[in-house]
Amino acid sequence: MVEFVQETKAQLVRWMIHLLREPFNMAFNLVNPVILLIFMGGTFQGLARDSTGGDYRGYLLPGILALTAFGNSMAGGIPLLFDKENGFLVRLMSAPISRASILVARFLAVNINTTLQCLIILVLGLLFGIRIATGLGGVLTLLLISLLLGFGVTVISLILAFVLENHGDFFAILGISALPVTFLSSAFVPLDSLPGWMRFFAWVNPMTYAIDGMRSLILLGWNASLLIQMVMVLLAFDCAMFWLGSRVLRRHLA
Repeated sequence: MVEFVQETKAQLVRWMIHLLREPFNMAFNLVNPVILLIFMGGTFQGLARDSTGGDYRGYLLPGILALTAFGNSMAGGIPLLFDKENGFLVRLMSAPISRASILVARFLAVNINTTLQCLIILVLGLLFGIRIATGLGGVLTLLLISLLLGFGVTVISLILAFVLENHGDFFAILGISALPVTFLSSAFVPLDSLPGWMRFFAWVNPMTYAIDGMRSLILLGWNASLLIQMVMVLLAFDCAMFWLGSRVLRRHLA
């Protein structure tokens, strides 16, 4: 167990060094959320006031947080795929270390990055006058929800890193997944405003439950029943992805 922790820590440090050496990547990942918050929030502020019941930027912020968690987690496996393409992953897997530490270290790095990005977005929201009804406890809960959503998505990303043969395919999947998943949720408008077929897909979309829980924390306050429902759905999603990931990754790590 001690050796596993040391191996995971060493690889996590490697990923953190990568992150520090490439601050532009984090800045670039924040461009879309900032554009949504500034321009989309400002554009639809007046039009959406009646349907959302107040400040549209405050209504939009949970969707931006969920989109950030989804996009960052979905892209989390790309560095592993680059390691596979240049041969470093093969050398790493042939070393006398636990192969599980490779996945755990990358998983932790992705979630640390996600937490930092979501925290920056929350600070920007505060600068735009958005007030979180649940205070500091709500901020911490928002970060936990983003991690809960990102857990299953990160597992999907790690699966793709081992299943796909090149990063071009990965970028193609990444490019066509984020926006449809976001629009088929309550990120931008209430579910009642969506057409029937879109409402159905939004109802089975885990992101919808994460967004609704976040929105309650930001706009309304603590809602125990809504938060419990959200946690149950996200845990079910995470467990399903973990079960699938353990089967697929065990075969590829063998």
